Amino acid sequence: MLSSLACIFVFGLAAGWCFGKLKLPPLLGMLAAGIVLGPHAADLLSESLLNIAPDLRKIALVIILFRVGIALDLTDLKKVGRPALLMSFIPATLEILGVALAAVWLLQLSWVEGALLGAVLGAVSPAVVVPGMLKLLDRGHGKRKSIPQLLMAAGSVDNIYVILLFGSLLAAAAGGALGPLDALTLPLSVISGIILGALTAKILVTVFKRWHLRDTAKTLIIFSIAFWLLALESRNWFPFSGLLAVMCIGLVIRKDAPELAGQLTGKFAKLWVGAELVLFVLVGASVDLRYVAAAGLPILLVILIGLGFRTAGVWASLAKSRLNYLEKVFCVLAYLPKATVQAAIGSVALAVGLPCGQTVLTAAVISILITAPLGAIAIDMTGAKLLKGDR
Repeated sequence: MLSSLACIFVFGLAAGWCFGKLKLPPLLGMLAAGIVLGPHAADLLSESLLNIAPDLRKIALVIILFRVGIALDLTDLKKVGRPALLMSFIPATLEILGVALAAVWLLQLSWVEGALLGAVLGAVSPAVVVPGMLKLLDRGHGKRKSIPQLLMAAGSVDNIYVILLFGSLLAAAAGGALGPLDALTLPLSVISGIILGALTAKILVTVFKRWHLRDTAKTLIIFSIAFWLLALESRNWFPFSGLLAVMCIGLVIRKDAPELAGQLTGKFAKLWVGAELVLFVLVGASVDLRYVAAAGLPILLVILIGLGFRTAGVWASLAKSRLNYLEKVFCVLAYLPKATVQAAIGSVALAVGLPCGQTVLTAAVISILITAPLGAIAIDMTGAKLLKGDR
């Protein structure tokens, strides 16, 4: 396993650096490195490492969502108001609907499997969007109407919404149908996750203020609590979202202890360097290129149809906002990239043995390969032009 980890870090870093030099998202290089290193190509990764890949993806998700929570400013959400709320769920909901319809038609999946595929594809990628928005803020583009803040805040909630839907649909796909009480599971999971996450954060802030601990020790404590929350969710004692609780911990810490939030932000940013490598390389290693070649065109059509529905959702969300036509076009382009969530949950259906698992994983990878570079390039090339009048 040690030599496999060395391969992941060395080849993943090298491939990411090369893609960065080509002005492409480094995560694409990591994905490509995983495909080459994986069992369907060079086969340089040990089976023992691949067996614990689901747990490693959960660790990466914890880091992602805590960073999202601790970077999310509630004042930004209040400032952008209704459009941020609508952008948090309408584009993803319409994309899930569009993907489900297309998957039933083109891929012969059941409605539940199609919706599960839609949930995997439905989240926008903070790994692509957030750096681009921060760069625009530094240059002053879109600042007056808070457009970068709108996209970052809505995209963060979008991720949580899609992950919660994915969990419910995964259980339904494994069980074969959605029960009448499943409609209550999502709101109850949201409420319980928010409450428990907020209470945990309050306790952590009190403890950290009373007892002096190194920032590294604080980070390890937060990690441990996050793992316990995920373990609690897996017990299925009551509807509960451990991932939402993790994000709420970060959000409340930022609100109640800004100095502590700044310290933890740096620590988790460093952790993400390694977690990102492991996440994307292992996703690439799961890809069977023969299956991609055989099923690529129908899956590509499903992805494009879903993006069309997503575009309609963004446009509808911004219909009565202060944004002009060009600014709305920019929001559509910036809200297309897929990467992080797709990498984290794309192979879960395959890991639990669902018949649609290979299709879901293949669609997740193709969506990353297409939308991540196009989205990053679109944000970089059009931001200054489409937001030119809003500096």
